[in-house]
Amino acid sequence: MIELVLAQDCIGCDKCIDVCPTSVFDRGAKGVPTIARHGDCQTCFMCEAYCPTDALYVHPQVTPLADHDDIEQEHVGRYREQIGWGRGRSPGAKVAVGPELPKGALPPRRSSDG
Repeated sequence: MIELVLAQDCIGCDKCIDVCPTSVFDRGAKGVPTIARHGDCQTCFMCEAYCPTDALYVHPQVTPLADHDDIEQEHVGRYREQIGWGRGRSPGAKVAVGPELPKGALPPRRSSDG
């Protein structure tokens, strides 16, 4: 769930507002988005992924944190880095962790003959 907007890092580009599927943010008076509908956050990480300055933090827990002191600072603004978005970063697909994909013959494909 969205937990933080780092005003000092925000450039007011409104990308987080534009990509949020549930309209969680409102544009603040100084151009910095505010978390207006916290409970509507789906924890999709879209806002954090699209933020060009890593000024947002979405916690993987789908309920609000009781205290912002519970947020580990080394995780704040790191999601884009982890998925490989941004200049000079390795694409996440190259560093993804998961089960080994099976090797062997490709599955059958439909022919385009009709």
